[in-house]
Amino acid sequence: QVQLVESGGGLVQAGGSLRLSCAASGRTFDNWNMGWFRQAPGKEREFVARITWTGIRYHADSVKGRFAISRDNAKNTVYLQMNSLKPEDTAVYYCAADQARAGRYDSWGQGTQVTVSS
Repeated sequence: QVQLVESGGGLVQAGGSLRLSCAASGRTFDNWNMGWFRQAPGKEREFVARITWTGIRYHADSVKGRFAISRDNAKNTVYLQMNSLKPEDTAVYYCAADQARAGRYDSWGQGTQVTVSS
């Protein structure tokens, strides 16, 4: 059973930065594609960023140039560096694992709240 634990959320002023971390259990983290998603109140969950097991990165247009996903396989951890935060970035952020690399995320963390004040 894979466990994903997010941390690093909090309250920040617009223009500020946060770095989210997601620590994963499991011996084969290196082989997983990992993603970050977010869900704002009253809205559907949306894709934020993805990093493949080979290190290729994808970011949603809404965060491109401001957010950066990365991973440290030695620490079984994926990160989301968030800069130039905007109030519309306020949401619960979730990390997820695509262990089979099949384009489907099969394990999810509990989420961490990010609140950006104007």
